[in-house]
Amino acid sequence: MIPEVSDDLQQDFEFAEFPTNTFKLNISQSTVAGHVDNIEAMKQVIYLILNVERYEYLIHTWNYGVELKDLFGQPISFVLPEVKRRITEALLQDERITAVDDFEFEVNRGKVHATFTVTTIFGDIQTEKAVEI
Repeated sequence: MIPEVSDDLQQDFEFAEFPTNTFKLNISQSTVAGHVDNIEAMKQVIYLILNVERYEYLIHTWNYGVELKDLFGQPISFVLPEVKRRITEALLQDERITAVDDFEFEVNRGKVHATFTVTTIFGDIQTEKAVEI
C-alpha cells in the first residue's frame, strides 16, 4: 500500500534573501574591523573565493573556492583558457554574482596575471588574480 499525501500538508514556502552585511576583514593584519555591506562585502567574497583552493579544506563545501594548483607546470596555451574557465566557474557559484567578463592576461616569468570584471547584483567590480605556472 502506497501512502497518499493530502493537499493540506503541502505548503507554499517563501525563500527569504539575507542581507550581505558581514564582518570587514583586514586582510593584511588578519583581523576583523567593523562591518561591510553590498559592494564592499562582495569584494571580500570574491577575494575569499579566489584565495581558497577548492577541495582543500573540509570546512568549505566542494562548490567553494577555485582550482588553480594543478595548473603549475602546464603549457601557457592550456593555462590561459583554464584560468578563465575556472575563475568564472568558481565565482558564479555565488548567486549574487551574475557574470565574469573582460579577461585580460599578462604572462611574466612563470606567473599569469589575470584582470577581469565581476558583475554582481550590486554593481561591477574590477579584480585580479595571479597564478603561478
